[in-house]
Amino acid sequence: MPEEPGEGKREFRAAELAQAAGITTRTLRFYRERRLLSPPRREGRIAWYDEHHLARLRTITALLARGHTLGGIADLLGAFEKGRDARTAAEVLGLDGAALTTPISDETPVRLTPEELADYFQGEVTVDNLAASLDIGYVAVDGEEFVHTSRRLLDASAELVAKGIPLAAVLAAGRELRTQTDVIAGLFARLFRDHLLPLQDTTDPNHLNDLLTRVGPIARDVVQAELGLSLDRTIRAELEEWLRGAGEGSSGGE
Repeated sequence: MPEEPGEGKREFRAAELAQAAGITTRTLRFYRERRLLSPPRREGRIAWYDEHHLARLRTITALLARGHTLGGIADLLGAFEKGRDARTAAEVLGLDGAALTTPISDETPVRLTPEELADYFQGEVTVDNLAASLDIGYVAVDGEEFVHTSRRLLDASAELVAKGIPLAAVLAAGRELRTQTDVIAGLFARLFRDHLLPLQDTTDPNHLNDLLTRVGPIARDVVQAELGLSLDRTIRAELEEWLRGAGEGSSGGE
């Protein structure tokens, strides 16, 4: 007789798993054939499923109820699994044990189930888009959830997509913006290094953290003011050029 699973690890036979997930064993077999589930652990002819399989089945059920197709779900879950091998949540959130622990940003991370992420971007959470988000560092996989590095970035991206801009275009702009903001951050880092650090006690991490807490918001204010002024100039110029072109096209057609 097969051994029962070890202590502290809940496992299910196929019928038990199907019952816990609220599906039939036939549906369970179908999902396995479509590779929506990872293979079970086997002891002889007995297949043992664990809580990861149960969570995956509940995710599939929730996504189907939201109108997603099995093909789209397979893509999403496949990208989710690949995300486990990408940057960890700790790396994305900057929790990798650096000596300077006080964050300059005030961004709030967001934990999302796969179905919640899919709800944010209806029909746009493709393998390519999710891979791009993982690569940029917007999201990471932690257990059975995604972790988005910033509530504001998540909400802004969702709003842009809702207004008609494809998620792929939003992510491409985000990647380019990341490059440009790294340049800007480098400018401030050089200012701090060349003019502030020589005046500080650099042997005390707490002192340096306090310095970052005080000067970081100043840098953010400067960038925010300059960005606002730049948006005024650039978007106004783009709009005026577009209106001139539209007017010329209309005149030419008369």
